[in-house]
Amino acid sequence: MAAEELKKHGVVPDVIQEPWQEKLEVNYPKSNVNADNGNELTPTDVRYKPDLSWPVEENALYVICMTDPDAPSRKDPKAREWLHWLVGNIPGKSVKDGQSLAEYVGSVPPKGSGLHRYVLLVYKQPKKITFSEPKISETATAGRAKFSIAKFARKYDLGNPIAGNFFQAQYDSTCDAIYQSFKK
Repeated sequence: MAAEELKKHGVVPDVIQEPWQEKLEVNYPKSNVNADNGNELTPTDVRYKPDLSWPVEENALYVICMTDPDAPSRKDPKAREWLHWLVGNIPGKSVKDGQSLAEYVGSVPPKGSGLHRYVLLVYKQPKKITFSEPKISETATAGRAKFSIAKFARKYDLGNPIAGNFFQAQYDSTCDAIYQSFKK
């Protein structure tokens, strides 16, 4: 995606400062939809973890992240960014073999909050990392609000994302079930 498009949608500078070079393929197999550079998907479409594909280097490790810079709304992003998924030490494209730092939660925009951007990023790690962040379960909200992938990338010397993609979503009734699953 051209840098102009990322700027047009505000991904640059709201989430990252430099655009990614490669497209991250994001497929939601249970609903048979793909994220495609800002297309609109529904929370129902993205409720379950996607399959990801990006160009990998042999023996390299990667970090993937999904974040929402529009929490609780694009007009009032006081909880920017809300962390939806974070996995590190991924060998090649094998996300399931990586270290889960924040388990996947699909899009859950509040009712009436409009469209939210969900940005998925891939970073190449310089080496295997011992992460200091506590693991966040899929039913936990603590530790998700006010996350910053840019600060996380600086902390672990990840540089700029090598690949990325994003979609947009707004509230649907699936959000209610997800909210109910969260432990208070």
